[in-house]
Amino acid sequence: MGLNYQLVLWNKHKKTYDKIIAAGMLLYIILFAATTLIFNSETSIETLVIRAFGSLAIIMLHIILVIGPLARLNTNFLPILYNRRHLGVSMFIAALIHGGFSMFQFHALGDVNPIYSLFTSNMDYGSLTNFPFQVLGFFALLILFIMASTSHDFFLGNLSAKVWKRLHMMVYLAYVLIIAHVFLGAFQQETSPFTIGIMVIGFIVVASLHLTTAFKERKIDNTKTEEKNGWLKVCHISEIEEDRAKIFTVENERVAIFKYNGKLSAIHNVCKHQGGPLGEGKIIDGCITCPWHGYQYLPSNGQSPPPFTEKVATYELMLEDKTVYINPKAFDEGTEVKPCNY
Repeated sequence: MGLNYQLVLWNKHKKTYDKIIAAGMLLYIILFAATTLIFNSETSIETLVIRAFGSLAIIMLHIILVIGPLARLNTNFLPILYNRRHLGVSMFIAALIHGGFSMFQFHALGDVNPIYSLFTSNMDYGSLTNFPFQVLGFFALLILFIMASTSHDFFLGNLSAKVWKRLHMMVYLAYVLIIAHVFLGAFQQETSPFTIGIMVIGFIVVASLHLTTAFKERKIDNTKTEEKNGWLKVCHISEIEEDRAKIFTVENERVAIFKYNGKLSAIHNVCKHQGGPLGEGKIIDGCITCPWHGYQYLPSNGQSPPPFTEKVATYELMLEDKTVYINPKAFDEGTEVKPCNY
């Protein structure tokens, strides 16, 4: 967490992460170029660049889309999630190079505006096999540009977390447009089976991981709770690990019950930063620490320690015969609630 906005805030880990991204992108381009020139030496430089950076952007997009569910299923992937926005901006750069060279080769050598040419050179929008697939790629690139240009926390803070999150969920719309762009292009132009293979395998992997995560979340939401005098029975105290939490659904809201220093506290599970699952984090230095980006909250009142101002809702707990009960009515965000001692 930081108090001041900077253009880019690099720490040691981010620098290492970005070096790995740059090295990986460079290595892929070199290997792609070498392979292409060995097996198809007549390929022009423009076509080589278009295919190399296009396939690179597709691979990177698939990696970005699987990081989220992987981090939910295995905490070892959290460091990658923490720096995912850098990967997203790098992916956009690769896509921009692909789109820029495509625009130059196919639309910039005539006597009309390249963008106008893109939308008017093929007007067969009613045909499946002759649909102007380049238009789909243009709109996908536009979405990726919006996401990359608003990736900094400055926009997250000023747009609000909810608006920013919805904006960046448009990555799935971009993904659909890219799938259509690639497959429609395969009907009309000579397309490498390698790129088609990436799309097919990538879609299967992305869909499978998201469905697996969804089933895991659904299991939490479908957990039945017993009611006792207005209190909901949630679990035995032994089911909660020390300095960790167990997540339950209360009144259609996910709640995290933390166990620490002989006490229990319950807060709303959603982090104010990017909607991270607080219950999948742990208590560090007395603060609940979000596993996604390290945002912290005091367990007794759901407030971020000063000078930070984020707040989440809190809940009252009761312990009876080592069984934990929760009052389903949430307190206002940042309300102090006496921890339940055990």
